[in-house]
Amino acid sequence: MDEENGVELLQRYRRDRRVLLDFILSGSLIKKVVMPPGAVSLDDVDLDQVSVDYVLNCAKKGSPPRRAPPSAPVVGQTPILSSLSISEPLESEQVEESQSLSKSQSLNSSQPKELTVDDIDDFDDDVLTEVESRRYSRRVLNDASDVVLGLPSFTTGITDDDIRETAYEVLLAAAGASGGLIVPSKDKKKDKKSRLMKKLGRKEMDIRTRRALLSAMVGKVGKRMDTLLIPLELLCCISRTEFSDKKSYIKWQKRQLNMLEEGLVNHPVVGFGESGKKANDLRVLLGKIEESESLQIATGDLQRIDCLRSLRDVAVPLAERAARGDLTGEICHWADGYHLNVRLYEKLLLSEVEEMLELFKSTWRILGITETIHHTCYAWVLFRQFVMTGEQDVLQHAIDQLKRIPLKEQRGPQERLHLKSLSCRGSKMMENAIVVAMVARRLLLEEPELAMQSEPLTDTEQIELYVSSSIKHAFARIIQDVETLSDTTNEHPLALLAEQTKKLVKKDTSMYLPILSLRHRNASAVSASLIHKLYGIKLRPFLDSAEHLTEDVVSVFPAADSLEQSLIAVITSTCEEGSAEAYLKKLNSYKIEIVSGTLVLRWVNSQLARISAWVDRVIQQESWASVSAQQRHGSSIVEVYRIVEETVDQFFVLNVPMRPGELSSLFRGIDNAFQVYTKHVLDTLADKADIIPPVPTLTRYRKESGMIKAFVKKELTDPRLPDVRNSQPFCQPQYAITHLNKLEDSIWERWTKKYHGHSANNSRSSIQKDSFDGSRKDINAAIDQICEFTGTKTIFWDLREPFIDGLYKPSVAQSRLETLIEPLDMVLNQLCDIIVEPLRDRVVTGLLQASLDGLIRVILDGGPSRAFTPADAKLLEEDMEVLKEFFISGGDGLPRGVVENQVARVRQIIKLHAYETRELIEDLRSASELEMQGGRSRLGADTKTLIRILCHRNDSEASQFLKKQYKIPKSAA
Repeated sequence: MDEENGVELLQRYRRDRRVLLDFILSGSLIKKVVMPPGAVSLDDVDLDQVSVDYVLNCAKKGSPPRRAPPSAPVVGQTPILSSLSISEPLESEQVEESQSLSKSQSLNSSQPKELTVDDIDDFDDDVLTEVESRRYSRRVLNDASDVVLGLPSFTTGITDDDIRETAYEVLLAAAGASGGLIVPSKDKKKDKKSRLMKKLGRKEMDIRTRRALLSAMVGKVGKRMDTLLIPLELLCCISRTEFSDKKSYIKWQKRQLNMLEEGLVNHPVVGFGESGKKANDLRVLLGKIEESESLQIATGDLQRIDCLRSLRDVAVPLAERAARGDLTGEICHWADGYHLNVRLYEKLLLSEVEEMLELFKSTWRILGITETIHHTCYAWVLFRQFVMTGEQDVLQHAIDQLKRIPLKEQRGPQERLHLKSLSCRGSKMMENAIVVAMVARRLLLEEPELAMQSEPLTDTEQIELYVSSSIKHAFARIIQDVETLSDTTNEHPLALLAEQTKKLVKKDTSMYLPILSLRHRNASAVSASLIHKLYGIKLRPFLDSAEHLTEDVVSVFPAADSLEQSLIAVITSTCEEGSAEAYLKKLNSYKIEIVSGTLVLRWVNSQLARISAWVDRVIQQESWASVSAQQRHGSSIVEVYRIVEETVDQFFVLNVPMRPGELSSLFRGIDNAFQVYTKHVLDTLADKADIIPPVPTLTRYRKESGMIKAFVKKELTDPRLPDVRNSQPFCQPQYAITHLNKLEDSIWERWTKKYHGHSANNSRSSIQKDSFDGSRKDINAAIDQICEFTGTKTIFWDLREPFIDGLYKPSVAQSRLETLIEPLDMVLNQLCDIIVEPLRDRVVTGLLQASLDGLIRVILDGGPSRAFTPADAKLLEEDMEVLKEFFISGGDGLPRGVVENQVARVRQIIKLHAYETRELIEDLRSASELEMQGGRSRLGADTKTLIRILCHRNDSEASQFLKKQYKIPKSAA
């Protein structure tokens, strides 16, 4: 670092040496200067090779040198920098700076004089007398090289001299915009020099720049000079022939090209957007313009002209990008980045005098400087001057400028962003201050008196005291700011305090703690723990008083929880595992999740009670009519889902910390609501016992009974039985279970998104296994029950007369099952028209089961009016095949395997009808003995089935056996 400062100081001395030599040789101190061979003016002389002693001797004698000045010895990088050849320029610049400061102290004069740039040339060099009188009152200037703006360095290698010259060009353009720019006449006195001119630009360059700016305005009616793209216009209007040598021209051109690149591409405030490719094109064109100087004159000039034309097409749109409310073309952001603008304005202020201040303000339009930026930069420049000179008046002037800076509440967001980039690099200074403080403490503790007055502290404890003191003061300031902000905003003070405290943590961990951690490796944990404690003291009364989810709770809890998580993250990320655990154990956790969870559970319970009441209401109002032809479910299930989804939406809008327990409670409540709804739907169904007619009394068949008139069902309508052809209770559960899956996926997706990470996955694995399983089981069971009820009602109620009462009467041959296919097909079509597709197979399966139950009822419990012979078994088998194929429907119905499995139980009974009475009696006798031993008969039937088949046999052998063995009476006549 010392070596870098030495090099920078050496470069500064050399630059000031050249300025001083140029001033002496071009002024009136030497009457005549004889140029070396090949040199036309001082611009052609390498002043680094001129001896200062020789020039000073000539000036004292007043005679011109008779020969070329001898070369100055080469100054190497030596620690001895106090020789005469480099100290004189330093004193000269010192006098100039002090003169500038003395002028600036009269800013409050009552009658300021307004000047233009042309007045710069009219400053009389009588001030040189005062300069000479002060040359010998020498003061040693302090080194201010470390006091620099914390801005990015220029990638193009722009030097301070380049900045000064460009700043002067900006000043000329600003003066031209107000009509104050003219080309100086040649008959002005040559001995009148402007001090600002000597610093910012030479006479010839000044004239060239003025002429170029005036030429650039030709033909641009209504356009202001300060909206020009200054470096581009100067490149187009100033040719190589206006320079005394090619080296000076190339240097000047390189500066303009660098300014274009730095101003438009490297540090832009306005984003490029779609013009990003143009930024790359601009760099290419800048390179080609620079390359043209190495070509032959004709070829190089042609390439330069073409490139300048293309450069204008690319650079102007970039410069006129609208931003911050500007109108395109009204403001020319030729130096778009504030990094370059501030550096340019700093160079202007370094040469500030009272009379020039108003002129400098005219550059605000070009550089985008505001009053806030001006006061900040001006205070910065004065502070640097104070560092070098030690003048208290300069420091007071800097303080006055700082007081003029508006408060942060009065600044716009863009202004705050720019001011943030002007911070000083003070980290090294802070680190050194800590070292001084630690060493000073150790030295003081060596004094016996002081050692007895205070307890000895270790370095770690001392750092903790520093951290504690600074954090407490910063937190106190935040509380004051929050009290002010809470009056103007609707946010709760604790929420604002949490947000501001998070900003304090971020600033603390990025700026101060890295330095303090060099002396205390757990300084970050100490700071975070203290901040956690200070905010917890403010938060605790609010937590204790929270009883419901109010707006204040919803505002404070998330902010406080976020702050706590940030502080825990700081501790865990900056400490070793063991140390982090120790600090975390000492934290008095806010337990926001616990308090918040309790409040959320109260809210969830109240919402679930509301859902239950709503379910009862919509069930009572349900008409069991389809919503539409496409939506065959009733309106009640839609209303239930609407209220459930509203509750879920409100649950996730609650921006408060939650645990998986609250989500589980929500799942259980919704699950219970759907179970209640499903029970209500099933309650609308009648009991199957009310549909299925009672089984006839078991009697022996006798011939006379076959003539008994069959029972005729009265055409009565049971009000307890819903009409399945007009109402669809089974469509409600199907809609519910379909949307239940979507609802569950939606809840988990939102939970995972809100509480992403490992905790969300763990909670899902623990809750998912029983989230909606209860309602799923109940709904599926309800669907099966409704489908079974629908089939049973169709066969045993709607088709009772042709099926249950009329089939196989008076004989199988006279009443075949095929006569029932048509009414079955009609009923089946009606059902398929009013059910949703996913339910089709389940409803048809229910009808198949009911049809087979009805067939078994007919052939086993058909009553005394039905009789079967072994010959009827073949007809029964044929009827069963007809029924089976009806439900298979050539592949359009139920799967054949499903139907076969259902028909198997009927086929076994039909086979028993094929046996002779004697075989059945013998098997019945053996079955009775085997059943006592836990076995079955040879025919594979139980005794009850065999008895029922014998009761329907039209022969005396079966009748006598049943009478003798089982005392079964004959049917009544």
